[in-house]
Amino acid sequence: MGIVNVTPDSFSDGNQYIQTDAAIAHAQQLVAEGADILDIGGESTRPGAEPVSVQEELRRLLPVIEALRELNIPLSVDTFKPEVMRAVLDAGADIINDIAGFRDPASVAAVADSSCGLCVMHMQGEPKTMQKQPHYDDLYAEVRQFLLQRVQALRGAGVVPERIMLDPGLGFGKTVAHNYSLLRDLAAIQIESYPWLIGLSRKSMIGHVVNRPPQQRLAGSLAGMLAAVARGAAVVRVHDVAESADALRVWQAVEQGINDE
Repeated sequence: MGIVNVTPDSFSDGNQYIQTDAAIAHAQQLVAEGADILDIGGESTRPGAEPVSVQEELRRLLPVIEALRELNIPLSVDTFKPEVMRAVLDAGADIINDIAGFRDPASVAAVADSSCGLCVMHMQGEPKTMQKQPHYDDLYAEVRQFLLQRVQALRGAGVVPERIMLDPGLGFGKTVAHNYSLLRDLAAIQIESYPWLIGLSRKSMIGHVVNRPPQQRLAGSLAGMLAAVARGAAVVRVHDVAESADALRVWQAVEQGINDE
């Protein structure tokens, strides 16, 4: 899943692709590099991020979605606003990636009657304050219980299981230790056979270990991505698609063997 941030303030590539033409060109490049899905965001959800209006988010998103439909690749939209969900689905989006885990009943209603894929993410708090003092009495139990409740709410609204994937929300209301604990033991929070989406590309959990700024965290991000895949991640959300695809090919060659012919 290649990341397309149509935002001025994302933590890693803010303002690089805020212009529609730049965002479209970047998305096309990610597909050429091997992206299987594009995840398009019109509002930064980095720690401390200021919210944007529905109108501004849609102004950023809709032209990009409309231009990218011709690529014939699944388009995911990273949003937690039900009004935005409805509008981007009407525009041709295939997946809604909700950092709030569809906690808002209006968000459940916005997606229930469609056929789109849904990514349910765990987040403690909200982006503006989530990293101030994250605390859990039982990390695994609380994250798993939240995800289970959200899955049950979606299923209760008529969403079939095949539409749902889960995200533990690395970096969203969690300390570095929390992040690595969850990544190390995804099985502890597994719910039935729902697939995992893992996003850790360039995040502060990588920076904490390698002591490098976001743009210099490629090697660390690749190591974290492979650790996620080894623990069962079905989808990995990345900035650096070409490098990630190469790393996955080599990992798969080791795990599955390769034909010499």
